[in-house]
Amino acid sequence: MPWKVSLSSRVSALLAALVLVAASTQPQAAPCAYITNQGSHDVSVIDLATDSVVATVPVGRGPAGVAVAASQARVFVTSPDAHSISVIDMRTRQVIDTLVAGDGPLGIAVSDDGLRVYVSDWYRNRVIVYDSRVHHPLMTIAVGKAPAGLAVHESGDAVFVAERDEDTVAVIDVNSQRVLSRVAVGSRPFALLYDAPRQRLYALNVQSNDVTVLDVRDLFRTGQLQVIATVPVGKAPYGAALADGGALIYVTNQHEDSVSVIDADTLKVVRTLKGFGYPEGIASHQGRVYVVNWMDDNVSVLDAKTGQTLKTIATGQNSRGFGAFIGEALTP
Repeated sequence: MPWKVSLSSRVSALLAALVLVAASTQPQAAPCAYITNQGSHDVSVIDLATDSVVATVPVGRGPAGVAVAASQARVFVTSPDAHSISVIDMRTRQVIDTLVAGDGPLGIAVSDDGLRVYVSDWYRNRVIVYDSRVHHPLMTIAVGKAPAGLAVHESGDAVFVAERDEDTVAVIDVNSQRVLSRVAVGSRPFALLYDAPRQRLYALNVQSNDVTVLDVRDLFRTGQLQVIATVPVGKAPYGAALADGGALIYVTNQHEDSVSVIDADTLKVVRTLKGFGYPEGIASHQGRVYVVNWMDDNVSVLDAKTGQTLKTIATGQNSRGFGAFIGEALTP
């Protein structure tokens, strides 16, 4: 068998899922977007009910990556310049802990159950794994050069890593704590987007200006990912998000000040939106898409179906929002 999944991990995942199902039946706080501002060293908290900034949270120097652990009511923010991770309480909107995180923590992702946090250490070529409940490092896993974006399989048994300077995406077997396989993608992959319903992984290649589409369906049988398409987009694609019920993929193009909109079924670009300011992070919520503009210090709010700009929200300086920056705290 190329892939072995421990019984204990399956039982733990099932128990965690049952806890989340029970929690999800309780009233929840309003969802917010947590936008990292590299230049002002803080996080802008946007209430999505009003699309307005309701708090600004100081964090480590030069924040970049962000991920929400809803089950723990925590937001984890990487600061490569400070070599640290700031932990924000979603209810109080305050930093409650600062974690030491190697030489250059950048990409960050949280497992579906919210219990594990994965961080790419850019300069030391590794992924650090933390327990989101006690903020304690559990393990480190060696990967290829310049690891950037991360994505977690819904089972919790696999983590995908963009190895930028290798032009590859690696698959980490969480149970054996090692890289199981690699697949060649485009030039300089940076961000990753996982599409669970279609069992696909999208790798954004900033130098070849395209998106590599990977089939994940046979991963647990063969241990491999398969390239099924390459989609040309704008210059330097940086972030991606599923929108309009998963029918569309929105991709930010840094060096073109644009956003490419891809039909997720046909994998064709259906429109290119203009007028952004060095767009980086991107996420969606219900019928809206939120595009983070690094140069303009704001977030553009778009209609997911049409791409029309509905509103612009001023944030901090040099906003990045690299990661899954939208979430709401589950009520215990």
